[in-house]
Amino acid sequence: MADPKTTQATLRRTLTFRDLVVYGLLFIAPMAPVGVFGTLDAKSHGAVALVYLVATVAMAFTAYSYAQMVRVAPRAGSVYTYARVGLGEGPGFIAGWMAMLDYLLIPAVAYLFSGIAMEELVPSVDRWVWTAIAVVVTTGLNLWGVRAAALVGFLVLAMEIAVLLVFVAAALVELAAHGAQRDWLSPLTGQSGFTISAVFGAVSVAVLSYLGFDAIASFAEETLDDGDGKGGRGGTTRKGGKGSKGGAAGAPAVGGGAPAGKGSGWRSAAGPARVSRAVLTCLAVAGFLFIVQTYLAALLSPTSSSELAADPAAQGGAFYAAVDSSVGTWLHDLVAVSKAIGAAFAALAGQAAAGRLLFAMARDRRLPGVVAKVNAHSGVPRRALLSAAVVTLVAAVWAARRDDGLDRLVSVVDVGALAAFALLHASVIGWFWVRKRAEVPSVLRHVLVPLVGMGIVIAVIVEASSTAQLIGAIWLGVGFVVLAAQWRGRAAGGAGSTGGTSGTTGPSSGPGDPGAGAR
Repeated sequence: MADPKTTQATLRRTLTFRDLVVYGLLFIAPMAPVGVFGTLDAKSHGAVALVYLVATVAMAFTAYSYAQMVRVAPRAGSVYTYARVGLGEGPGFIAGWMAMLDYLLIPAVAYLFSGIAMEELVPSVDRWVWTAIAVVVTTGLNLWGVRAAALVGFLVLAMEIAVLLVFVAAALVELAAHGAQRDWLSPLTGQSGFTISAVFGAVSVAVLSYLGFDAIASFAEETLDDGDGKGGRGGTTRKGGKGSKGGAAGAPAVGGGAPAGKGSGWRSAAGPARVSRAVLTCLAVAGFLFIVQTYLAALLSPTSSSELAADPAAQGGAFYAAVDSSVGTWLHDLVAVSKAIGAAFAALAGQAAAGRLLFAMARDRRLPGVVAKVNAHSGVPRRALLSAAVVTLVAAVWAARRDDGLDRLVSVVDVGALAAFALLHASVIGWFWVRKRAEVPSVLRHVLVPLVGMGIVIAVIVEASSTAQLIGAIWLGVGFVVLAAQWRGRAAGGAGSTGGTSGTTGPSSGPGDPGAGAR
């Protein structure tokens, strides 16, 4: 018998623009550069702030492609949904499959960071215990409801930004009183041995600090429409078809939440626009925070970039060393506490995004249908969230109990997201230019921008470690095997489904799904 407390297919719209930005910044973490500051400083020959400036511009191409596609398909699933709509069922599944590797393992890395930070503060308790506690607490918040988790997340984000502001203020006071350890422009121009190639080599590492802003798109189906789709400023409904702003000519927009009495081809323009703005805002805010903190840390650092390059063991603690030598240990401890709490809530946002991805793929019968359930009380995909939590708990605790666990985990989390980003850019070209589903396709917005973005992503994959490339290739191969098995099963069963489900309609398929014409 079906669980009376669960329903299928439709998520509850409760998130505001602020909630979306909070989720994105939580996942990224405002002080993400702390752990990689020394590595980037060494790789770029001291131009660490320039590295983050270039990385922000580079990731802007991906953010722009997200903003384009969320207007076409404002549904849970993020890049899986966009590739399915823009390229077809097969590429859509592969995009979701590759993103799954990232969405399930990045929270595990964040939980492990939290456990490591707590062990530094309370060394009598092993890190794996703290890691497990962080998983349990944040999973409980996610199950409570997306709005409640966003509210708690906002408080945590405010704490992280407050700590960052304390660092900025303390750094400025120290610089005003005692001057800088390096030339004032060196974080932007580099020290001795500076080269452009060195900067771009460091950018390939720095862009990984931004992974997570894309998670905002996973909540498109839970974003409020102004006036709940009843009209008003920004909340007017638009019917898909020629002249439909933000949609595709001749193709109804996707998703639930249509106004009462309207067909599946109707939707509010406010929700997707709000998600688009949140994606771009999150990237801009994160980039600004990253540039400011790395610029100040470089000026405070008593160790030159060449000395860090010669001593790889010192790179991981370079940010803390700069704080200790200039401001004092009190700020070191404050930053450590902030990182412990912030990492756990970065994992909360990542786990929530992973749950939405599993939910969307299950709703389209690409994963077991039992995951495609929404809890009637909380309005969240509880089974998908619990599935994601189990995977991240196992991975995080396993890594926490190994000396080399962090290195092994970090080495594999990035390739999945980057491969999915490449398919995202291809989806923009496929939807707007190849299939001509926009009234007037733009060469700049729908071809050149995604091509540049795709080139950047491929370059970063090439610069990734051989271990990450190998695991990414294996995971991709397994995805193709699963896809082939699904196609074979459908053919054997005589299924003629075109929308990813057999004989079902609703948000996952049917006349309101532009992906239905992409097969």
